[in-house]
Amino acid sequence: MTPPSVQHIRDAAALLASAGDVTILGHVRPDADALGSALALGRALRQRGARVRVSFGEPDEAPETLRWLDEDGLLTHPDALPDSEELLVCVDTPTPKRLGRLAGRVELAGAVLVIDHHATNTFYGTCHVVDEHAEASAVLVFRVLEALGAELDEPIARGLYAGIVTDTSGFRRASPDTHRMAARLLEAGADPEVIVRRIVDERPFAWLPMLSSVLREARLEPEAAQGRGFVHAVVSVEAARTVRGEEVESVVDVVRSVREAAVAAVLKQDPAHPEQWQISLRSTGIDVSAVAAEFGGGGHRQAAGCTIAGPADEVVAGLRAALERAPLL
Repeated sequence: MTPPSVQHIRDAAALLASAGDVTILGHVRPDADALGSALALGRALRQRGARVRVSFGEPDEAPETLRWLDEDGLLTHPDALPDSEELLVCVDTPTPKRLGRLAGRVELAGAVLVIDHHATNTFYGTCHVVDEHAEASAVLVFRVLEALGAELDEPIARGLYAGIVTDTSGFRRASPDTHRMAARLLEAGADPEVIVRRIVDERPFAWLPMLSSVLREARLEPEAAQGRGFVHAVVSVEAARTVRGEEVESVVDVVRSVREAAVAAVLKQDPAHPEQWQISLRSTGIDVSAVAAEFGGGGHRQAAGCTIAGPADEVVAGLRAALERAPLL
């Protein structure tokens, strides 16, 4: 994948500058990068006079930990979107499938701008700013806003910082350029202590007993994943009954800390379809995007996901086999 040129970014900025009505979509179950980037871009376009909506396919509401990023009330339920739009912007979304029930809007839009940092991006738009080497889609949105001549205010900086700090694991995987970018966001008013506390650190008390019950059943397979170790845990609907989706998503960040395993997987039972499991994969030595792709998913080489149907033990067996075939990093 060739990184976007300066001209690609200028083309994207020109497309946005001429748009009077824009819908910005993030992937299903949006994280801080997808939603923070979309809302930051949306605010900048609204300040230029455009009519802007930000949406995603599922769930019906944004995660509670991220709703406060919506300074301007841009979040729009899918049912309230227009039939089609002059310009559709897809942020942090490598394929239309990741838009869920909104995937069909790609074919109906007059123009489609894709801003993304996934290696699995299929270049499904009419204009692209795609770079798998960017640590977050927020990094690319920052560059587009810079080319657009947008002023960084606190809400824009807040959204972009939220995307960068989470997708870099607290800047552990950030380049010097991205650290300098973060410095500019701080100068624009982003408060790192508040952002990280509200999105990453704070959990309700119910998270503790949920985590305890899940970790009690976690399993370590030292010889799996080509001898590099595989740790996995299961979050059933019953275990997640008292917590929000954000708490369920956070389990993988605990499981991945196991020293003896290069690969961590968390199986999250889908409340709407109990026979299906949403899989979160994390790795330090194996390309888990290749594993996820075998099951129709995708993501990054060190962080990916997919959905698999079947009994939990059979799902784990399928992941275990796929890890034996996956490329090493």
